[in-house]
Amino acid sequence: MPDADRLLISTQPKEHTISSNEKVWLVTGAGRGLGADIVRAALAAGHRVVATGRDPKKLDAALGAHDKLLTLKLDITNAEEAKAASAAAVARFGRIDVLVNNAGNFYAGFFEELTPDQVRQQIETLLFGPMNVTRAVLPVMRKQRAGLVLTISSTAGLVGGAFCTGYAAGKFGIEGWMESLAPEIEPFGIATMLVEPGFFRTELLSADSTTFAQPSIEDYADRTAGTIAFLSGLDGKQPGDPVKLVSALVQLAALEKPPLRFVAGTDAMQPIEAKAHLCRSMPTCRRSR
Repeated sequence: MPDADRLLISTQPKEHTISSNEKVWLVTGAGRGLGADIVRAALAAGHRVVATGRDPKKLDAALGAHDKLLTLKLDITNAEEAKAASAAAVARFGRIDVLVNNAGNFYAGFFEELTPDQVRQQIETLLFGPMNVTRAVLPVMRKQRAGLVLTISSTAGLVGGAFCTGYAAGKFGIEGWMESLAPEIEPFGIATMLVEPGFFRTELLSADSTTFAQPSIEDYADRTAGTIAFLSGLDGKQPGDPVKLVSALVQLAALEKPPLRFVAGTDAMQPIEAKAHLCRSMPTCRRSR
């Protein structure tokens, strides 16, 4: 299908008759990695899925054809494309029940070696991108008085670490935004869920998703070389199984009250529990909920 036709709502066949067990999912970054796995798992569970990504050809190649699947071009940093994708999803399936903010990338490097433009691009994708898509979908969910905004965060959204300053800044922003959004939209029957995975065998560390800062400061040289070698060598060998992760997400999304947070992976639990313990031990720390 030509790219232009994907956003012409009037040309899409309407399939508004949906059984009580079916939900309509809209997934960003669905052309590969975790996004593609989420789409496959949702389809296998009998749901209808709107799979979005920047390159429609990659979407079609990764996902193939399915009678309950609609693929759409969507760059999440483009607010107008987000609005068009939301409208096209409703035109095709009549509603949007689950939004999965999955699309992301990784600018890896020590803060002084990341350029200001790289940091801005990182936050544009990790924070403002999901905000664009969520802003486009929330009117649909408010009208329905139902929905779930499921956002893929990271262990780095709760626990910072060297070489992840830009990435953690974006993910920490996601955490604060979603935590604050939850009580705003709860009266409309809309739930939120943050997912904080550890290292899973997604494509985040692949060359298509990770950009390493150009080494430029001698004081960081040894650690930069060692960290790049470690992360590059970890690609495809991460301990977490993405099939198990997406299966859990589909099950959690079906709950009447999904958890506000879902920490995924044993490697994620240890640092998050350690930080929670440290927080509890500080007399000035107060839980927000």
